[in-house]
Amino acid sequence: MRHITLVRHGQASFLEADYDKLCANGEAQARLLGEHWLRRGMIFHNAYSGPRIRQRETARIVTEVYRDAGHSFPEIVVMSEFDEYQAEAVMRTCLPQLMQVNTEISELSSAYETSSDSGERRRTFQKLFEAVIGKWAAGETATDGIESWHEFCLRVERGLVQVMRGTTPAASAVIFTSAGPIGAAMRRALHLSAEDTLQMSWMSRNASYSDFRASGERFTLSAFNAHPHLDEDSLLTYW
Repeated sequence: MRHITLVRHGQASFLEADYDKLCANGEAQARLLGEHWLRRGMIFHNAYSGPRIRQRETARIVTEVYRDAGHSFPEIVVMSEFDEYQAEAVMRTCLPQLMQVNTEISELSSAYETSSDSGERRRTFQKLFEAVIGKWAAGETATDGIESWHEFCLRVERGLVQVMRGTTPAASAVIFTSAGPIGAAMRRALHLSAEDTLQMSWMSRNASYSDFRASGERFTLSAFNAHPHLDEDSLLTYW
């Protein structure tokens, strides 16, 4: 039985010009994750990351925690299969289409653009994002040239198969990725619909981890969205 752990990256720089980097809170979350695993005596034989900066930086910080304490940690192998779906492109392409035919999305977009309160702006964008991504996943918008939801899920599953085949029986592998690929892994393990997969992915906290067991073609869930190392409210984030 192989042990496969998927980690969501630490908090990124939400609503800043460059989202794809960890903020100070995200760096702290990643460090706490590494320290938590060290205390538990967690050993990983293989380690992977998606290509995004926020994913690779989370992996780097955990690696440094281990090595600074005198413990080994595998070299990180970057795999494009564990990249997030093209959320920015989906929003850019689909939002204008949906605003013409969907009153709720049009109102959410207007509320987001006119909001001056950072907390309200964040909450409004989350609602808008979920609405647009949900329509995209359901195939209700035209997205020529953009990876579809189905293609995205197949891509992640190809990556999971590669990791499973590259992990010897009774060994452990860790994958530093994002909420979308974690949702896709949950989809495979629990045979979820697109809607349920998205709902699960949006529950994934920054620097949380989800554990799976793999044997042959079997891929089963052991734990989802674990975050015992995040013991302060300021550390419980979703971006």
